[in-house]
Amino acid sequence: MAPRPPVAAPARRVAFEVLRRVFEDEAYADRALRTAAAGLEPREHGLAQRLAFGAVQRTRTLDHLIETLGRRPVRKLDPPVRAALRLGAYQLAFLDGVPRYAAVNESVELVRGAGLERAVPFANAVLRRLAEGGRAAVESLPEGTSVEAALKHSYPDWIAETWWRDLGAEGARALMRAQNEPPETIVRLIRGKIGGVPDSEIPGAWRVERVNEEALADGRIWPQSRGSQLVGHVVGSQAGERTLDLCAAPGGKATMLAGDVVAVDANAGRARELEEIAHRLRAKNVRVVCADGRALPADLTDFDRALVDAPCSGLGVLDGRPDLRWRSEPLPELQLELLLAAAARVKPGGTVVYSVCTINADESERVVEASGLEPEPLGAEWPQFAHERRPEFLQTLPHVHHTSGFFIARLRVPVTPGARRRP
Repeated sequence: MAPRPPVAAPARRVAFEVLRRVFEDEAYADRALRTAAAGLEPREHGLAQRLAFGAVQRTRTLDHLIETLGRRPVRKLDPPVRAALRLGAYQLAFLDGVPRYAAVNESVELVRGAGLERAVPFANAVLRRLAEGGRAAVESLPEGTSVEAALKHSYPDWIAETWWRDLGAEGARALMRAQNEPPETIVRLIRGKIGGVPDSEIPGAWRVERVNEEALADGRIWPQSRGSQLVGHVVGSQAGERTLDLCAAPGGKATMLAGDVVAVDANAGRARELEEIAHRLRAKNVRVVCADGRALPADLTDFDRALVDAPCSGLGVLDGRPDLRWRSEPLPELQLELLLAAAARVKPGGTVVYSVCTINADESERVVEASGLEPEPLGAEWPQFAHERRPEFLQTLPHVHHTSGFFIARLRVPVTPGARRRP
């Protein structure tokens, strides 16, 4: 007999589908949501996103609760049962304003709708235990060590250990909490007028309640966090100069730059997307090249400036990319190769801005040190974002600056060949 469709509310059905796609098919949560939520009313869409993203983020903690109260290893559950329990557990343990009966009954209906009638009594029992004691169980979890905090706030151990090392215990715990909250909604104003409030620190950044889809389609705005926009400002490109953007897609930073800009991306699809975005934003000064940044065409040389917004672990944008924490990995070797490749294409005395959307010293200051390039002090230009331990760099922190976490360094290419600072 074919499974009958679940009778759960549309938002919960969509969230259930996103959870399954992420953990069974290794899909990206935002893309899975875009497909599953097509046609939902705005209010239902917002609830579906909140449920799906929250459950994906909190999966480690949710699984601990399910195993503790259900007395069965999560890995042994049928995938639809696992997804339904995670979704119900998230609502019961973390969300305010959700009626218990709705969270329990509709999660059970998702199990039944998947054709797993035999699992309904088990799911119902576990969810009722979660309704009674799930929130208290989370609040009672200790967070004195990095491993304990990783379980309570739902991160892999290695991320918690990295932040414990770089920020200390108090800073690490605050960052974990912040990255479990929805990110700010910020756009860069390209032209015209929009509703919202201009940011007091980053020129061109506007705080808005929601992204105006019409203005976005017209190229009048671009969704871009304040931390990301800060990178573009630090490049400091001027009219009459040539700037190389080595890892440019999707194009938010490249389209901020003045002068002639060569925007490079190694992926053909992303390069096409970059061209489309540059056209939409009327950035006629941007020329797109599809190439590996470490093996550029010979004629791409003698730039005045370069930007290397390198691929990274993304530990500064986990709030907006809920599945990233479960697939993230540091990339210091690639980052160093790209930074040195960009420096080789810049004129002597020119500058390279190196940025990564992460909070991990192995991918930030240690990469700069390994390059041998001399940093230009940035703390005086942007004192509110100065790196706490290394004020020549900038580091935005979600729990401090309420924006995405970016490390930024501006490095000077030596005038004399070989005259680099010792790593």
